Amino acid sequence: MTLDAWLERIERLHVRPIDLSLERVREVAQRLALQLDCAAIVVGGTNGKGSTCAMLDSILRAAGYRIGMYTSPHLLRFNERAQIDGAAANDATLVAQFEAVEAARGDTPLTYFEFSTLAILRLFAQSCLDAAILEIGLGGRLDAVNLVDADCAIVTSIDLDHMDYLGDTRERIGWEKAHIYRAGKPAICADPQPPQSLVELASTLGADLWRFGHDFNYQGDRQQWAYGGRRQRRSGLPYPALRGANQLLNASGALAALEALADRLPVSQQAVRKGLLTVEIPARFQVMPGQPAVIFDVAHNPHAAAVLAQNLDSMGFYPRTIAVFGMLRDKDIDGVARRLAAKVDRWFVGPTPGARGAEAERLAAALQAAGVAPDAIGICNDLATAYRAAAEAAAPEDRILVFGSFVTVAEVMRARSGR
Repeated sequence: MTLDAWLERIERLHVRPIDLSLERVREVAQRLALQLDCAAIVVGGTNGKGSTCAMLDSILRAAGYRIGMYTSPHLLRFNERAQIDGAAANDATLVAQFEAVEAARGDTPLTYFEFSTLAILRLFAQSCLDAAILEIGLGGRLDAVNLVDADCAIVTSIDLDHMDYLGDTRERIGWEKAHIYRAGKPAICADPQPPQSLVELASTLGADLWRFGHDFNYQGDRQQWAYGGRRQRRSGLPYPALRGANQLLNASGALAALEALADRLPVSQQAVRKGLLTVEIPARFQVMPGQPAVIFDVAHNPHAAAVLAQNLDSMGFYPRTIAVFGMLRDKDIDGVARRLAAKVDRWFVGPTPGARGAEAERLAAALQAAGVAPDAIGICNDLATAYRAAAEAAAPEDRILVFGSFVTVAEVMRARSGR
């Protein structure tokens, strides 16, 4: 079977696309004798996970380490989820791992995410890594990645998202996310105001909690910035190559993790600088070259939308901002619309593909409820059409913002490339 055929198959294995539990995935992992013989860094949080993983990967590779990085979801190809030494795994390598998981699972049903997590963890276990950077998919406590006992765990931020699964308060969500922490191991929290539930659970677990503003911090000016931790200070650092208002917060969380693991993974100042300068991650306030400027951002909850609004303000003057907007129906569409309604002059909305995709009319209704005039909203049959309409409406000096979900960004990226 091809990789695409495997992906179609594992989508049908479980009647529920999301079924949070560690019992099934742990059972199959035991049959696979799955064990990572390298440092494991697990990264959870509402927003900032992908950027934090990317910075850790870039810095550690600059230091000469062999790194595996598992992130989700992907934009254009599933292979993006599994990277070794900065390169996505090829189809044949992934198919071999899928075959091994299928042989081991027997009659145990696995979700798409559980199956693919086991396959990628098995790949990493066989790849002679120095460290594995593993992004939590949803929550923490019952996420498949949490079957790994992290040598260091990072919670980047805590806000309201996935409330049907994690709870409808920051306290409840923080409690879920804090379960990636382990007894006696460094537990990094980069949220400046963490819920008390996270702090208390870290103490109950016996984790070594590192809190932003208490155990580590940063300061900077227009040219450079500095990190200060418990025992280590790094000054004269370049700003990360990733754009965005929160990237120093993400970077300081990554450097706190590296300080906590310094005995096992020492990293020079030169490697930190090189890693920050060369880090790349698509669709996190990614500004494409050319005119009009095109900005890709996967912001899909109110917290991320607020940061996106701040980032737009910091870009300088553009006569008009034209948005291509698509979201998943189980997200807080109204909350996102409220955060960005005043930042955009013209909207083009389209239905988001897939079972979870929101209809264009639902998006338009949310924008109108947030105060956007009906004549400023164009309803399109699909997101590719929405992008073409935005491009036709934009003058060279304007900017086009494409945002709302990974699916939205991926659809427009494909449309731009003709795929």
